[in-house]
This record gives sequence, C-alpha cells and structure tokens, in this order.
Amino acid sequence: MEETTAYRFHTHSVEETWGLAEAVGRLVRPGDVLTMSGDLGAGKTTFTQGLARGIGVEGVVNSPTFTIIKEYKGQMPLYHMDVYRMEESGEDLGFDEYFYGDGVTVVEWPEMIDEQLPPERCDIVITRGDNDSRMFLFTPRGSRYKLLCEEIKNENPGN
Repeated sequence: MEETTAYRFHTHSVEETWGLAEAVGRLVRPGDVLTMSGDLGAGKTTFTQGLARGIGVEGVVNSPTFTIIKEYKGQMPLYHMDVYRMEESGEDLGFDEYFYGDGVTVVEWPEMIDEQLPPERCDIVITRGDNDSRMFLFTPRGSRYKLLCEEIKNENPGN
C-alpha cells in the first residue's frame, strides 16, 4: 500500500479560513471530491463558503443539513453534501452522479457514507484551536489529489 503524505494548514481567523478555502476553490477541477470531517462548529461550512467563492459562486452558501445536498452555480457546479443523517438510511441518492459529474463535490461527515465514496479524493480533517484558529489536515487519496495538495501548499507558503 502506498504511503500517504498529509498536508497541514493553519488559520487564525474566519477570514484566513475563507482565504485558504478560496485558494483551494481556484485550483479544483470538475470531478474533484473533497471530504470534510471535524466536530460540530469546526468550520466545515465556513471552509465550503470560501471554496465556493474561489469557484465563483455568488450568494449565500450554508449547511445543507436538512436537504442533504445543495447545488450552487459558479464557474462549475458545487455540490455541497451534509450526510450526517444518512447513517440510518440505506438510501442510494445517486452519489456517483455527483462524484463523477461536472462539478466539485464537498462531503461533510463522510464517515456516514464511507463505502459509497470514490477511492480517489482529498480527505480534510478540521481541528479547532484557540479562538478562531483551525488546523486543516489534507490527506490526498490518489495522484490528482497529491498534485492538488502540492498546489495548495505552493499557494500558502506560510503553512
């Protein structure tokens, strides 16, 4: 099994989190899948808001908690999934159409649908620090995502 390198990024404010995520949004491509894990309030939706800005989404981006999937239009579609309530549901919501579609997919609480996730993706774990600081651990799964993480690192040399 190939050893996976993880990439760490630190932010110290909501604005810095948006900035990091906006940089990621400028680098993602159609078909990219990002998963986000972290406690409630860790910053998953805040990160997605910055990512959306980087993709060119205008308007409000909020958590799809009760709708499971929200779609936003930008330079490419952004599919924002919150699958927290999927644990008990054996439902097939056609995730493959999103994962292998023409947009970028962000999955909050990916552990709830682990078996349905594509093997190649970027897993992001967010850990809260003091005040508004956050640590983001990006783990690339596949060569496309290793390249993406390297590009993010080059865009954020202070991390």
